Amino acid sequence: MMKWEGVTEFVYVVDAGSFTSAAKQLGISTAQVSRQVNELENRLNTKLLYRTTRKISLTEEGRIFYQHCRQVLDGLEDAERAISNLHMSPQGILKMTAPVIFGDQYVMPVVLDYMQQYPEVEIICELTNQPLDLVHGGYDLAIRLGHLKDSSMMARLLTNRTLHVCASPEYLSRHGAPHTPNELAQHNCLVGNNSHWRFMEEGKQRGLRVKGTLNCGSGSVLVEAAIRGLGIVQLPGYYVDAAIADGRLIPLLQAYQEPKEGIWALYPHNRHQSLKVKLLVDMLATQLLSISQ
Repeated sequence: MMKWEGVTEFVYVVDAGSFTSAAKQLGISTAQVSRQVNELENRLNTKLLYRTTRKISLTEEGRIFYQHCRQVLDGLEDAERAISNLHMSPQGILKMTAPVIFGDQYVMPVVLDYMQQYPEVEIICELTNQPLDLVHGGYDLAIRLGHLKDSSMMARLLTNRTLHVCASPEYLSRHGAPHTPNELAQHNCLVGNNSHWRFMEEGKQRGLRVKGTLNCGSGSVLVEAAIRGLGIVQLPGYYVDAAIADGRLIPLLQAYQEPKEGIWALYPHNRHQSLKVKLLVDMLATQLLSISQ
């Protein structure tokens, strides 16, 4: 126990900028704070603080010691919070956003399970394909697909997805199958939100602009159009896996397929300790794992 004595007082003095302010925050006397820090310095045989009548400042040894002690105290606070959360039930409003189709088909069923388990949480969910400003909009959580661009947010990988190029047997019997991405220029490509399809060639990512007779932001509509023989699609596996499995769609250009890309939970830094957010993200990570298989 001797090793801990004075550490909390020392960190509070540095953070508060004075012995008096630290004493007020700790609820003890200034003399007691001063005594504990003095004893800490004696035990370490090292001067940690320069003291004047106006201010205190860290010695070089004090700066190094403070950095380590601050991390230790932060870790203890996190540990106490984790134990406390075990005995708490999440409550309050959780505001989130997710892509329209993916959110409707995959995210919201998990959210409904979450609401049944934690009835004191009120969910506000905006399904949109626009990348909303989480901080300005007051959002606790966003589900994002693919490559992340917003480095100011905290992110957790929930699962992965793979993009597949495919067409129906009927289409291929009439038009033949492309053997390289460049041959897509001779085919009718059914386009979603992005008219640049992605491939890997010689170890490098390549974006290829495609065009066709249908441009629609709904993956479900594009799958149906492809099954009816109207053209070729590039879509994530969770749209086309069932149709590929039963032969209604045939995978193409597999040698040029990109590696799996992430499906992410994104949240502002001040939300990551929230119990209601953590429990929902944990549930999403568990239940969405199956779509990457």
